[in-house]
Amino acid sequence: MRLVDSHCHLQVRPFDADLAEVIAAARAAGVERILVPGVDVATSEAALAVVDAHPWLDAAAGIHPHVAAEAGAEAWARIVELAVDPRVIALGETGLDYDRAWSPPADQRANLRRHLDLALATGKPAILHCRSKPGERDAQDDLLAAMREAGFGDATATARFAGRPPAVLHSVSGPADYVAAALALGCAVSVSGLAFRKGEEATAEAVRLVPRDALLVETDAPYLSPPGAPRRRNAPEWVAITARWVAERLAEEPDALGEALVASYDRLFVRPDRPQADADRSAVPRGHDADDSGRDGALDIPTTGRVD
Repeated sequence: MRLVDSHCHLQVRPFDADLAEVIAAARAAGVERILVPGVDVATSEAALAVVDAHPWLDAAAGIHPHVAAEAGAEAWARIVELAVDPRVIALGETGLDYDRAWSPPADQRANLRRHLDLALATGKPAILHCRSKPGERDAQDDLLAAMREAGFGDATATARFAGRPPAVLHSVSGPADYVAAALALGCAVSVSGLAFRKGEEATAEAVRLVPRDALLVETDAPYLSPPGAPRRRNAPEWVAITARWVAERLAEEPDALGEALVASYDRLFVRPDRPQADADRSAVPRGHDADDSGRDGALDIPTTGRVD
């Protein structure tokens, strides 16, 4: 089965000791595309360093809602500079997180809006994180409102992206009508290991709404391990578990879904000069354990912490 990992934080501390082996294990598992998103300036720049070392990977630059209040004009100016770098093919991750609410909601909304405006200006899709407190949906509703206010879904946005998705719901979470509304605005939808958690049962219903050319899977590694993957450190090879879960929900053959996933990734994240993943493929030592880092799963930025 061909695989993609549309969201994987390979630039963070848990991968410092064995990044090359992690990437080789992903290739051995059939992963052909990986996107490495930033959550602030430092991790956005670090994503580019990973991509420089492994040219078949892709990078994104942005500011996570957790650190929206800390990201002033200087930080945003650097993100704008990175946005026009040809190695950066998407913007984010950004969005809204009213569950942890580590930044005030007003700061999160302002941060989201500047990313949406930048996405429309550059034609590079926004990567959207969205979490509400259990049983609530205010973040999802505010995210949809912000997209509409920015012009997503209108003729200008459609033309700017040439009919491609202008954004992706990363690690989708929320009711089916939220997903349907995002699809109406042109979004792609990415499913992660979050779908297996208690309280996320709506994802199984929502995934059936997503057209094949707008459907993606991801790990959000090193976070959100699906059942059967090491809990202390998720890794891109384990996206296969989520992909097969999606195939079961859609009653689709895994190989057919795999072809669709790669096509969806390439439709969303445009890169005309994409290198072949096989150029970076290497043997994976037997006994390789994706949970052997001994690290704590936090980003190498004390004020950021976990971003899942």
